[in-house]
Amino acid sequence: MEAPLDVFAAQLREPLPQGVILAATPLGNPGDATFRLVNALARADVIAAEDTRRTRALAAALGVTPTGSIVSNFDHNEADRVEQLLEAARHGSVLVVTDAGMPVVSDPGLNIVAAAHAAGVPVTCLPGPSAVPTALALSGLGVGHFAFDGFAPRKQGAKRTWLEEVARSRRAVAFFESPHRIEATLEEMEEVLGDTRRVAVCRELTKTYEEVFVGTLPEVRAWAQGGVRGEITVVVDAADDTPPESADLVSVVLARVEAGERLKDAAKAVAKEYGAKPKALYDAVLAARDM
Repeated sequence: MEAPLDVFAAQLREPLPQGVILAATPLGNPGDATFRLVNALARADVIAAEDTRRTRALAAALGVTPTGSIVSNFDHNEADRVEQLLEAARHGSVLVVTDAGMPVVSDPGLNIVAAAHAAGVPVTCLPGPSAVPTALALSGLGVGHFAFDGFAPRKQGAKRTWLEEVARSRRAVAFFESPHRIEATLEEMEEVLGDTRRVAVCRELTKTYEEVFVGTLPEVRAWAQGGVRGEITVVVDAADDTPPESADLVSVVLARVEAGERLKDAAKAVAKEYGAKPKALYDAVLAARDM
């Protein structure tokens, strides 16, 4: 069996593939960097970085001196970078990295990946750290089936609609939130999801002050009062599998009818969405109308 240093040395002897190379970077602890990331930082022809200063700092922490050029590739300029990076990827290696975690997952990278596929330019990935699976594993919740929703919506109407979807989701839901909005978000979640849903708030993953707090929404909201610092990933437990009673869905059906939908169609759609029986719901709506 080869020793770790022998494996690393073998990696350094292998040339990087031509094309676009996505690479996950450590969330906070440089020790999570893979041998392949170290090799790619040292040898890529071009490094497309979300923040060039942070990428240079990571390289220095890993004892790496990049030999290729390092260019910025962030939210506000990545669309303009596509042609430049695509041309470089046709003739050499373009390493795409973000400040932490996996590119494309709520971070820059999608534009160049989509363009490379469309142009027939090879795309590969060096797997590694990502906040989402890390938080899911640490949550202690039922995450065998889950959805990742990126950052929580900021606008009030969109946020309320999203929370109503989370409230009835039969899958765990993971999302990112900023430290100055997390307390308000948890308060709104308690209003919409109720006081029994369990939630895990994970902050500063892999860093010195990593913390995971798990509890019901009232418990987590109380814990967050006064502020929570750092980068935050939230995991919400799935909704109860027990279908709601038909009587509880009557108002949902009537709201769709008032918006112009046929009663039968509205009852069928709502029943499918909430896991109720269509005929029982239809009859419940008729009974409510006759009262």
